[in-house]
Amino acid sequence: MADDPVFLITGASSGIGAATARHAAQAGHRVVLAARREDELRELARELGGEERALVVPTDVSEWEAQEALVQRTLDTFGRLDVAFANAGFGAARGFQKETPEFWRSMVLTNVLGVAYTIRATMDALRDSTGHLVITSSVAGRRALLGSLYSATKHAATALAESARQEFGDSGVRVTCLEPGMVDTPFFEQRPENALHPDDIARAVLYAVGQPPHVDVNEILVRPVAQPS
Repeated sequence: MADDPVFLITGASSGIGAATARHAAQAGHRVVLAARREDELRELARELGGEERALVVPTDVSEWEAQEALVQRTLDTFGRLDVAFANAGFGAARGFQKETPEFWRSMVLTNVLGVAYTIRATMDALRDSTGHLVITSSVAGRRALLGSLYSATKHAATALAESARQEFGDSGVRVTCLEPGMVDTPFFEQRPENALHPDDIARAVLYAVGQPPHVDVNEILVRPVAQPS
C-alpha cells in the first residue's frame, strides 16, 4: 500500500540488517536498503517484493553526500520515512598493534561518523513522521574491551543514541540503542559457537518499533545464554 510505513536500514546487505529488512517487510513496512554491496541489496530487494516494496540505494555511510542522497531518494520514492536503522558498522582485531591505521580510520568513520551522519540526515523526516531512530551499538559499547578500538566506537554509538534522544525532546520521535552480544554474522571470520542469529536481533528491533507511541524502549541488550561478558 502507498501509505505503508517506510523502514530505512543501513548495513542492509547481510547479517542483522538483512534479517531486519525481512522482518520489517513481513510486518508491512516498505524498506529502503542501503549498503556498499549493491548486488546483495538487489537480490534482497527482489525477495522482499521488488521496486514497489524495497528501494535499493548503494551507500557509503561515511560520506555525508551519500547519506543526504539516501534520505532524499527515500522521500522522493516513498514520500515518508518512519524508521531509520543506523546499523552499518564493522569490527577489528583486538590489540593496539593489530590492524593498520588505515583500517582503523575506515572503521571509526563508519561506526561513529556514519551513525552521526544518519542521525543528521534523517532527523527532519523522522520529526515529520513522528518516527523512530534505532542505532546498533554492542555489548562492547557498555564496557571497555582489552585493546579494542572497536569497543570505543560502540561506546560512541551508545552516546550518540542518548544524545539524539535528548535532542528529539518532546517531538514524539523515539530512539532505541540496540546492544547485541555475539551474533553469527559476517562480522566473524570463523563461525562462533552458541551465538545468536541475526533473526534474534531483528525480532528485538521490531519489538521496539512495534510499541505504542507513548512507549520508548531506549536500550535493548541481547546476549546468547551464558555469554561470559
